[in-house]
Amino acid sequence: MDERDGATELGAEATGPVPGWGWTESSLALMVCVWGVNFAVVKDALRVFDPLGFNALRFAIASVLVYGVLRARGEAGLPARADAPRVIALGLLGNVIYQMCFILGLDRSAAGHSALILALTPVMTAFLSLATGHEQPGGRTWGGAALSITGIALVSGAGLGAQGRAGLVGDGILLAAAIAWAAYTVGARPIVARYGSVRTTAWTLWVGAAGLIPAGIPALRAQRWAAVTPGAWGGLAFSAGFAISLGYLIWYRGVERIGNTRTAIFSNLTPIVALAAGAVILRERPSTLALAGAALTLVGVMVVRTDPGSRRRAAG
Repeated sequence: MDERDGATELGAEATGPVPGWGWTESSLALMVCVWGVNFAVVKDALRVFDPLGFNALRFAIASVLVYGVLRARGEAGLPARADAPRVIALGLLGNVIYQMCFILGLDRSAAGHSALILALTPVMTAFLSLATGHEQPGGRTWGGAALSITGIALVSGAGLGAQGRAGLVGDGILLAAAIAWAAYTVGARPIVARYGSVRTTAWTLWVGAAGLIPAGIPALRAQRWAAVTPGAWGGLAFSAGFAISLGYLIWYRGVERIGNTRTAIFSNLTPIVALAAGAVILRERPSTLALAGAALTLVGVMVVRTDPGSRRRAAG
């Protein structure tokens, strides 16, 4: 069985009954923890790093790491010429556009609040999956999404009370990031089905690096390197090695195994981790309203995961 046949067979799991908790779900839970902590880690590093320069460095590091994974698996090579335009478009959407919006939005908003805005991604992914015919979300998906949105609204309201209107610009940028990531997830599904999750991750990551590294060069030239603390360097290493390299590989493995919507809904747990990490690292104190919203979001995620109606169709 070649890589394409294996990817197709694995993808068929999402068309059956609700899967039991396995390695895919466990790895997605790990990804949630990494991404939740990443909000606070990056926010802290941006105290001394320019956002565009930071993005350029972490994508340069992540590109090398993912290339190493690709070589270790013996999966070197490039996509077919017919698929190259789609891979390039996905790389620009999911890495250049998303990451620019992520880093600039996070720079203007609290870590926990930023995570909550991006937690709208699963709902957008479900709508796009339905619109493109990739999946048919059932009633539990929409009910769970409604619970999650309500939970997000509670935490978001608490965050707005603390930040005021100054954070609205950052919120708008982060909303654009959520839309970009949802489109990236749904749009990449045919490529994942053809080539597998590792090669898809590597190719789109390299396209993103080709856009982000040149954009960050002026900032890197102007960077005050003496002001960069060991903690900021550690944050850069964590974000590049875990949040991007490992996180992206896990994300597309989830899309390959359990589908767009079931994978995306895991990211609704990220704000819970981000709130905790923000409290520990940045001394951001969540209110009782925010904690109640986080709990409601968790319930919504579990409801979506038990929906047998979230079915995938053949890749196109």
